[in-house]
Amino acid sequence: MTGSPLTRRDWIARVATTALGGAAMTTLLPRVGAAAIAPTSITVYKDPSCGCCKNWVEHLRASGFTPDVHDRSDMDALKDSLGVPASLRSCHTAVAGKYLIEGHVPAADVKQLLATKPAKTMGVAVPGMPAGSPGMEMGGRVDRYDVIAFAPDGATRIFARH
Repeated sequence: MTGSPLTRRDWIARVATTALGGAAMTTLLPRVGAAAIAPTSITVYKDPSCGCCKNWVEHLRASGFTPDVHDRSDMDALKDSLGVPASLRSCHTAVAGKYLIEGHVPAADVKQLLATKPAKTMGVAVPGMPAGSPGMEMGGRVDRYDVIAFAPDGATRIFARH
């Protein structure tokens, strides 16, 4: 080993410097991480008296979305104007980016839709109100359900299975 041996004073100074540097990095990292992950906005249209819709909105919030909620009593007319296929309808409708989100679609599937941007897809839907889907929790009951992608020409395909 070259140079002079490490004195106790030098050792304490190095340990203190390392500890302070680590503490500074720990303090800064959460701020950097928070700035890098921006919340995803989504507009939700729902009936004002629907409890499961409120639960789905909370599911979105817990998953990093910032829902802008609009209570509407004319949901069928809204769905007609947006082009939601009648066979895929549920209780609430949302718009995220250029996509329609119909019903109790899991937030992870909405994120996947927004990340992959599949061609010729107008939106995704969970028809009906399956037990165990986000917002439709019923104790231990969980029904199997599909998330259906739909296109402007009426074509559908399975986007996800749950």
